[in-house]
Amino acid sequence: MAQHCLPDSKTKVFMFTKILQTLFNRNLILIGAIIVGLFFSGFANTLKDYNFYILAVVMTLSTTSISMKGMLPISKSIKNMGAAIFLGYFVFSSLLIVLSWFLLDNKYLFYGMVIIAASPPGVAVIPFTHILKGDMNYTMVGTLGTYLASIVLAPFIITLFSDSEGLDSMQLLIIMVKVILIPFLISRLFLFKPIYAVVEKTRGHVVDFGFALIIYTAVGLNRDVFFGNFEVLALISFILILMMFGLGTIYEWVARRLKIATPKSVSQKLLLTIKSSGFTASASMSIFGREAAIPSAVLAVLVLVYLLYLSIRNDLKQQL
Repeated sequence: MAQHCLPDSKTKVFMFTKILQTLFNRNLILIGAIIVGLFFSGFANTLKDYNFYILAVVMTLSTTSISMKGMLPISKSIKNMGAAIFLGYFVFSSLLIVLSWFLLDNKYLFYGMVIIAASPPGVAVIPFTHILKGDMNYTMVGTLGTYLASIVLAPFIITLFSDSEGLDSMQLLIIMVKVILIPFLISRLFLFKPIYAVVEKTRGHVVDFGFALIIYTAVGLNRDVFFGNFEVLALISFILILMMFGLGTIYEWVARRLKIATPKSVSQKLLLTIKSSGFTASASMSIFGREAAIPSAVLAVLVLVYLLYLSIRNDLKQQL
């Protein structure tokens, strides 16, 4: 009889490591958060009260990847920041608000879109710049610029397009300081060598699971839309697909015509088309309530699809 060879200790360790890598894969974690939110939403109502604090922790750790050394020379950095702010706010935000204004009748769904328009880029732009062979320094400087600009621009945009809705612009400014500026300043402390060694090892997993909790909450609180209100789901999806896939394609055409270097164009396209689904979900629920978080729940799904599309397309191009 043939004897079955049992795996040795090294093979077992290798297999266990592969399983852990799979379980801690960013895309798998976020897809899992969406699925759990759809089918096991009972904890979402409790978790929504803690989303603000989860977001603050996530923003603190995620911004440790932004180095101030990359700001030099200052003149070039200011130019790159200006370009990133123009793309993310004046192009993306303007188009999103106009489309939503004409296509959405429900004011809270429209407010949810306004929150998306007012949000800074998603932190995923940094790792995906690396994956897609973009300009890492450009992305980091551009991300920093839009995050700092969002402290002022986000309250202005939200107040301007929300018909006041009992909102205090100073209160919104305080919220942005708490979730953007203070976490960024705290993140500077985490860059000291003894601390950063630990932060670097754990940052990715904490950020991924933090965003997963926020996305789970947004999806769980609005699961009825995914299962019942297909008209609303289709309309929001249509708008956001146009804003990511459509606008991204148009930008690629413009970049080719202007002969923008490929690494730089990759960075600019990501800064143009990717908004922070975790930030928007948390902000929408905190400011306008559950219904306004529906666009953010849809955004969380479509951002994953869009980034996977870009990653797969890039892999296919490299194989040709």
